[in-house]
Amino acid sequence: MTTPAGSAARAVAEDAPVFVISVAAELAGMHAQTLRQYDRLGLVSPGRTPGGGRRYSPRDVALLREVQRLSQEDGVNLAGIKRIIELESQVEALQARVHELLAELQHAENRRIAAESAVPAAYRADLVPHRRPSSALVVWRPGGAR
Repeated sequence: MTTPAGSAARAVAEDAPVFVISVAAELAGMHAQTLRQYDRLGLVSPGRTPGGGRRYSPRDVALLREVQRLSQEDGVNLAGIKRIIELESQVEALQARVHELLAELQHAENRRIAAESAVPAAYRADLVPHRRPSSALVVWRPGGAR
């Protein structure tokens, strides 16, 4: 099976370090020296070959474009851009963790339902319903502090 030339680029994984610096610079619309500077500043961290050459992934190129947009269109300085990138990365990690926890919760709920279903009908009347914890806030004041 052959693939058209245009879809061959789409077959590359987002994180695959495939572009040399000159190609990445051209794709991002920047000078190669700018990419080196961004690497030194920690804005974009390309993969490295055993010889130390930089290899950029499609995700790196997209990030370079975003850095350029934030800098040129929005007027954000490089320190601000670095902070934005860090925060976006944290948000992505937290969102992934939320999805993991939701999946774990669903799995636990499925196990609970299965265990409850396994209880013979004669015993179900003896089960005591468990109220879900409330999010209400209770303020405690010591006896003399009213």
